[in-house]
Amino acid sequence: MGHEVFLYCPNIIGYIRLVLIFTAWTTFNHPAVFVTSYSISVLLDGLDGWTARRFGQTSRFGAWLDVVLDNLGRSMLWGQLYEWGWMVSSVEWCVFVCNHNVHGAQWKNSFTDSPLWVQTVMAKGFQTPLGTWVIGGLHFLPLWLYGSQQGVLAQTLCFPLWLQILGTLVLAAGRILGFSVEMWCIWAHIKNLTDEDVKS
Repeated sequence: MGHEVFLYCPNIIGYIRLVLIFTAWTTFNHPAVFVTSYSISVLLDGLDGWTARRFGQTSRFGAWLDVVLDNLGRSMLWGQLYEWGWMVSSVEWCVFVCNHNVHGAQWKNSFTDSPLWVQTVMAKGFQTPLGTWVIGGLHFLPLWLYGSQQGVLAQTLCFPLWLQILGTLVLAAGRILGFSVEMWCIWAHIKNLTDEDVKS
């Protein structure tokens, strides 16, 4: 495997996602374009992994690119939504460094020694009800908050206030659960680093 990895179908999907993320970033104050661009990028995130497995085009570069694009898109959105949004994206980038530094492309399969609640969230690559809830909070909470801030939920979609609040609470709970897993990943990485220092 050499430079041809750059032309793998899932990685081409990744490049399309990158264009969509930058389109969303430049059209933040134009909800129709922003929501469309950002949402398509999130949906393509599910397609690139399926494509990689379907065509036998999994690669370490592709696994890295996938998470970088996820973090880039959410960082852009959190950063534009709130002054403190950088803190959310900083945690996500830190977890990326921790997981990919040790486990690389196999990071999703590296939780066999973790607590049961972490294993439950991570089981089958997030393809469980609890994992789906966490991914929903991760990807869709900032988009939902954008919709609330820009009037998309109330004016465009005509969601009543109770539904807006309920959606925020459900997605925030999923994000908090994801945050607890992220904190465990950071702690486990720090513990691994300090254990290595003791051994050497």
